[in-house]
Order: sequence, then structure tokens, then C-alpha cells
Amino acid sequence: MSTAARIDAAVTAAIRAGQRGTTPPKLAAALEYAVTPGGARIRPTILVSVARACGDDRPELTDAAAAALELIHCASLVHDDLPMFDDADTRRGKPSVHRAFSQPLALLCGDSLIVMGFEVLAQAGINDPARALGLISVLGRRTGMPGGICAGQGWESEDDIDLSAYHQSKTGALFIAATQMGAIAAGQEAEPWEELGARIGEAFQVADDLRDALCDEGELGKPAGQDDLHGRPNAVTLLGVRGAVGRLDDILAGAISSIPACPGEAGLAQMVRAYADRLVPAAARAKLTVPGE
Repeated sequence: MSTAARIDAAVTAAIRAGQRGTTPPKLAAALEYAVTPGGARIRPTILVSVARACGDDRPELTDAAAAALELIHCASLVHDDLPMFDDADTRRGKPSVHRAFSQPLALLCGDSLIVMGFEVLAQAGINDPARALGLISVLGRRTGMPGGICAGQGWESEDDIDLSAYHQSKTGALFIAATQMGAIAAGQEAEPWEELGARIGEAFQVADDLRDALCDEGELGKPAGQDDLHGRPNAVTLLGVRGAVGRLDDILAGAISSIPACPGEAGLAQMVRAYADRLVPAAARAKLTVPGE
């Protein structure tokens, strides 16, 4: 089964479990709405790729970890789009959850997805509690305080922002979770995989800054120009377009060199290179040739 098929099946199974029995119909529908279409699902793809590179001897645990990570990511998007934060009307080319279902249901949907992510790991860990505890610990650390995605959102409410800490928690946290959880699911130590996740996360943040500055809403599937609108620090403002692209290329080169020794090391390097070509849309790269850009 392909990586994408494994992730889709695991996420679908988790959502179906959350819809069983007598449940509030609108909230049950919102759960599925929030995770479909799946987008690039880059974080769980990295997780499965790392697990495969390390042997993937417990694929059912790998799949559960991938689903849990994607559920947490989708929950963060639901919350990010709320009026109290980004006030975004669209996400992945369709109305955001709070626009489609209401703000109260969006809040409950995001909360439910977070809890569901940890429940999926707990249920899958029956046959290997030690690995499951490791997965739960990493996901919890990269979701909450002091350095998870909640901290990243919190930085946006501060008058003085530590840009490095902001990027590490807002974007890097779940990429670190992806590499470390993939290793843990396959029975490997998590620590050696932190640098790879951090570098991929940093690259993704720079690429996201470029997309936000150079692409329109149709290309993004969500509102464009949000960094300027909300006054957020970003790579394009600090480095310019060319400088940001150069920074992105440097980060990705470092990511490849940081891959720990493992049976699938060459395949992981190939995956990182492939994502390098996808991170910045072709239309955005074409704009780099315009004089004065």
C-alpha cells in the first residue's frame, strides 16, 4: 500500500470511530469536513517515510502515529482560521470550518480532533506500550507548551516576538514530531531525528512566507497576504524574495546532510529533494525572473 493510501485509511478510520453511536450530527460532519480533502499531508508523509527508512517493523503503530499527527495538524488549522486568530474564510479551497458550521462547532471540532489524535495512539499501543508512550510524549510536547504549536500561536499575541522561537514552535514543532515519531514507531531513538525535523520545518516556514507574499488565493486555497495584513515577521520582509529563496535552498541542503544513518537514508534524501521542488509553486519561482523582484 502506498504511503498516501496508508495515511488516508488511518485518518478515515479515526474519524469514523469518532462518528460512531449517537453523536451530534453537525459536529460529526464537521470532523470529516476538517480533514478532507487532505491537502499535501506532508507531516504524516514524512513520519511514514522515516519509519520506513528505519525498518517499519510495526506498520499499524506507524499508521496510527501518522493519523494522530495529521489530526493534530488539522485541529490547529480549524483553530487558526477562527475570527479570534486569522479570521480566514477559506481553507484548502473551501469555506473554513467556522464558516461552514459556526464558530462554536469549529472550536469543538478542533478540540475533538486533538483528543482523537491521542486516543488513536493509546489504542494502537496495546501491543507495544513503550513505543506508544514515546509517541504520546513527543506529540504532546510538540502540541502544547512550552514549545509546541500552542506556543507558536501564543507568540502572535506578544508585543515583542522572538522570531526564532516563534518559527520553531509555530511551524517546526510538528515537523520535529513527524521525524521523531516516525523513528519511535520503528523502534529507534527520537533524539537523532530532531535536527532533520527542525530543518524541514524551517524550510516549510520560509516557503510558506514566499507563497503568502507571491501567490494569490486561488493558488493557495486560502487567503493570501496574511503576513502583511497581521503584521507578522516573515522571511520575505526580512530577506527579500531572492534572499528568502536562497535561504530556503540552504536550509534544504542542511536537512539532507542531517539525516541520521539508517537503511533508507538515500530514499529519505530523495524525498527531501522532491519536496524542495514542490515547496515553492512554479508560478512563484517564475516571478523571481521579473526585474526588480
